[in-house]
Amino acid sequence: MLYYLGRTLFRAIFRCLCLWEVEGRENLPKSGGLILAPNHISYLDPPLAGSAVGRPVYFMAKQELFSVPVLGWLIRRTHAFPVNRGRADRQALRKAQALLEKGEVVVMFPEGRRSLDGRLQQAELGLALIAARAKAPVVPMALIGSNRALPGGSPFFRPAKIRVKIGSPIVFDTTANPRFSREALQPFADRIMEAIRRMLPEEMRGTPAQPEEC
Repeated sequence: MLYYLGRTLFRAIFRCLCLWEVEGRENLPKSGGLILAPNHISYLDPPLAGSAVGRPVYFMAKQELFSVPVLGWLIRRTHAFPVNRGRADRQALRKAQALLEKGEVVVMFPEGRRSLDGRLQQAELGLALIAARAKAPVVPMALIGSNRALPGGSPFFRPAKIRVKIGSPIVFDTTANPRFSREALQPFADRIMEAIRRMLPEEMRGTPAQPEEC
């Protein structure tokens, strides 16, 4: 109940104060496990990504947030689960994979951290590995303007135009790459980031992934 109340509240805020626009909802599969993969530019991004889709979503959030009084209690009850970013957190990976295999939607930021300048960063391989193991499609998502509504380091929300763009699902080819090696996962991760990059305005696109040398 708390999750749905929170989503309703955030949708009202985004609609009234940010005049938000959501494009591409038709690209979201209506059932089955999937990963939403947004760029990450603001602490506002998790509720923004979750509010943009009709299905309930789960969030992988950094471990430190769960130790914050009130906030930790709240996010545990709104579908968030912790991940330790300082190491390969197998418990978090198993949790995400189990949710996907149950047919749930999981929000994961492929960059692994918030961008301080708003420009897209290179992908880490955690999302690609989980998607490959769970055989779950990845839906790229572009978040634009959330860093103006809640800038890094600011505790205050401010009205700012926000846009959310949802791309077409991307699937890892397990037939061609059954071992989930780094060499197989990196091109998959790069495809996801390139799909996000194409939906962003020029000033947010960052540096495209460089092809590996032969």
